[in-house]
Amino acid sequence: MKTAIFTVFLFFCSAAFAAQPDFADLYEKHSASVVTVYTASVQVNGGQSRTSQGVGSGVLIENNQILTAAHVVDDAKIIEVQFTDGARIKADIVSSVQASDVALLQLQDTPPNPVVATLANSDETRVGSQVFIIGSPFGISQTLSVGHLSGRMNRGLMAAGTPIEFLQTDTAINTGNSGGPMFNSEGEVIGIVSFILSKSGGFDGIGFATAINTAKQALLNSSGVLAGFEGVILNERTAKALNFPQAGLLVQRVVADSVAAKAGLQPGTLRADIEGQAMLLGGDLILEINGLVCNTPHDFELVQQSTIELQEDETYAIKVFRNGDVVELIAGLPIGGFQTVGGSTK
Repeated sequence: MKTAIFTVFLFFCSAAFAAQPDFADLYEKHSASVVTVYTASVQVNGGQSRTSQGVGSGVLIENNQILTAAHVVDDAKIIEVQFTDGARIKADIVSSVQASDVALLQLQDTPPNPVVATLANSDETRVGSQVFIIGSPFGISQTLSVGHLSGRMNRGLMAAGTPIEFLQTDTAINTGNSGGPMFNSEGEVIGIVSFILSKSGGFDGIGFATAINTAKQALLNSSGVLAGFEGVILNERTAKALNFPQAGLLVQRVVADSVAAKAGLQPGTLRADIEGQAMLLGGDLILEINGLVCNTPHDFELVQQSTIELQEDETYAIKVFRNGDVVELIAGLPIGGFQTVGGSTK
């Protein structure tokens, strides 16, 4: 009887251990897709210039394309990407979305033995699932850290018409990890490391990565009515404090020659800190798109659904609050421009 119980105990223990991911195998298989990103930028102060260098991480998603964090490369004049075999290749920024903190780099040459990562559907990863991060903390490349997906966060930010989601983790993240991939237990990328919350200045157990679905939408699938700008959702209380007529989406940045730029949306110009959140004031507050209000992330899902069937040359209306007036922009004109229809304070 004791032998039978012991055998059953060993069976369940073996099954439990068998269910655990083998991070040694996962690291060996996927680490070569992770790169170290070196940057150099020039800062001018008092007429004197000074070159500063930085280091971050990234992940190869095509033979010659890298995903990384926007804050790693945004000010860089020179970007070089180093692979596990020592190959070092210069890169250029294809696109960068600060609100999502993600950037897409184009390599000037194709690496000799590229290992391309697989991008997951980050919505399918459950809180509590084991995850791992490979990157270059403090410039120490190919460093592995293991933890869990401990939560999800949306700070009311929008990019490419989609709410920006950050994945919370207890996986160790330090300077140099930024831009590196967060993998699920299948070895698929579910996030791009972005920032930490810390009182000490080092890792205190709470880090965040931009969800890969957000990154894909912002950088790879950006199209349609809401493409080409970043915004922050203002609730009723904040909107009232800023003397806006109602809640809405405050435009932060507009990408040149994008759909949003051609629609005539105006970006913010004045930096401010509102209840601990950095934002740009002075830009358009979007109130409605095609008659649908824009107060919550759910509203934008409805907007997207309503505009899916729009033809390429079909017009649509964007109602904004601008300089004290409610203005209606008629966008999507055949010439690719816009026209302003009236203005009121109502």
